[in-house]
Amino acid sequence: MQTLLAHKQPITVIRPLDYLNAATCGEFGRQLTTAISAPGVVAVLVDLGAVTFIDSAGLMALVSGLKQAKKMGRSFSLCSVSPGIRMVLELSQLDRVFEIFENVDSFDAENSCVKQH
Repeated sequence: MQTLLAHKQPITVIRPLDYLNAATCGEFGRQLTTAISAPGVVAVLVDLGAVTFIDSAGLMALVSGLKQAKKMGRSFSLCSVSPGIRMVLELSQLDRVFEIFENVDSFDAENSCVKQH
């Protein structure tokens, strides 16, 4: 699986490409684990803008990432969720579990406001 990583300390943005499914979730899960456990990281943002398909294995990889982040006291959010993937999140009620932002800029804006207060 091809994944783009952007480190804007203390935030890491992970952008999986194309499919987030049983065939790709193992590698994606390892990349999430590495990003979440990296020193100095306080937040991980998964940008789903380039994901065209997600299955239950992909959803479980996201849930595992969220659990790991919470255990380590780190923020874990999603952004740029397409209508099709949003529907999958809603049907599985995971839209209530994940903090979902419109895009990376809206994540940055909200988190910069939090830092200022």
